[in-house]
Amino acid sequence: MSTIIPAKGVFINNRWQPSSSGKTIAMIAPATGKVFGEIARGTAADIDAAVAAARHAFEKGAWGKLTATERGRLLTNFGRIVEKHAEELALLEATDTGKPMKQARADMVALARYFEYYGGAADKVHGDTVPFMDGFLVNTIYEPLGVTAHIIPWNYPAQMFGRTIAPALAMGNATVCKPAEEACMVPLRLAELSVEAGFPEGAINMVPGLGEEAGAALSSHGDIDFISFTGSPEVGILIQTAAAKNHIGCTLELGGKSPQIIFEDADFDAAVASVAGAIVQNAGQTCSAGSRALVQRSIWDKFIAALKAKFETIQAGTPEMDLDLGPVISATQRDRINKMMAMAERAGAKVLAKGKIADGAPKEGFYVAPTIYYDVERSSEIAREEVFGPVLAAMPFEDEEDAIHLANSTDYGLVAGVWSKDGSRALRVGKKVRVGQLFINGYGAGGGIELPFGGMKKSGHGREKGFEALYEFAAMKTLVIKHN
Repeated sequence: MSTIIPAKGVFINNRWQPSSSGKTIAMIAPATGKVFGEIARGTAADIDAAVAAARHAFEKGAWGKLTATERGRLLTNFGRIVEKHAEELALLEATDTGKPMKQARADMVALARYFEYYGGAADKVHGDTVPFMDGFLVNTIYEPLGVTAHIIPWNYPAQMFGRTIAPALAMGNATVCKPAEEACMVPLRLAELSVEAGFPEGAINMVPGLGEEAGAALSSHGDIDFISFTGSPEVGILIQTAAAKNHIGCTLELGGKSPQIIFEDADFDAAVASVAGAIVQNAGQTCSAGSRALVQRSIWDKFIAALKAKFETIQAGTPEMDLDLGPVISATQRDRINKMMAMAERAGAKVLAKGKIADGAPKEGFYVAPTIYYDVERSSEIAREEVFGPVLAAMPFEDEEDAIHLANSTDYGLVAGVWSKDGSRALRVGKKVRVGQLFINGYGAGGGIELPFGGMKKSGHGREKGFEALYEFAAMKTLVIKHN
């Protein structure tokens, strides 16, 4: 993009208005290291206004009066609006995050699908009839919580908007979103497209800004009813503490150190391709990135040789080059990844292979060459902690028991993959790996909109995606009716 995109302000009650601070934040394109736009620096006062708008929309406005069927039609229409603007949104997403255009386009397909899926689900959240004593009729119903807060990350701004906002709206909540300051151009554009889709005032409110300012103000606000957050475990503690002080619930998705477990009878070529793809997807900046390759000792030499050959063909470049991956999000993130790799090498880990940064990729961009490490100590940082970059730790295991122990040896528990043609073994191992989502003879599901997603241990709690997400944004009410 050749021109600087100006800041529009904060989006409240279906219109842009100036931030109370009057300040802006520069948006830097990761592929070039250059400023391509600005966003408003929202404040606690802007959060107050957004929450008040959402509260009015829920309790007194047109939004709160809609039936579930009417809400569903609006969500479905929003999906069509996304499809109509898909190329514009993909270009914006690629510029903002640095990801290849093919991935940005795939993200828009997933975004539209979130609204389509939850549009269809909005009027299908049914309660139950509970058998009780004679003379009573007992029913359960699900009601919206009220005003829900959504703090979304920079790695998938478009998809995360759909993943968290769509189910909240489907249940009838009014929403306030604080997108990440590193990358949020698509969520801001989606806020204004929601008017085209027909959403009433106050249903969707958007306050960009810094996490320690706007984000902290939103998570600690006394008039919100629930928080949805995706980010680091450290910030997750702050979010959960803020929620606890206001006695409200929260869904936390806090990352992972996800293993792919490759047994000697795996589909070898498919496993090699999957292991390579699952760490370079989005430059490794994916909570569910397959960042550990656990390979049975009997095929270790053959497997890492094939993985080495595969990695050496991988290239990082600009969005328009449309290669295997783009840059990481910022200079800070690049430096953090490089620091972790240097520490790993000092601890004895050896580089098996590196991908390439393509000729023509701007030197000012935030590129990290995809890297595989072997001779990794099981207790080392590179084996246990999330890098959030295109860095893979490869480690051998002896047998099923050892594989399970190694897979469970981190504080995270988000996703895992098990590769074996022995179905019984794959199920045995899969059931003992402590994760919220498990793939057998595959890894990843193209967005997985229909598949409940969430973690165990430090990967967080609560579930997003699928029908299950609707219950996170709802409260069950029990109706006890006495009759003669």
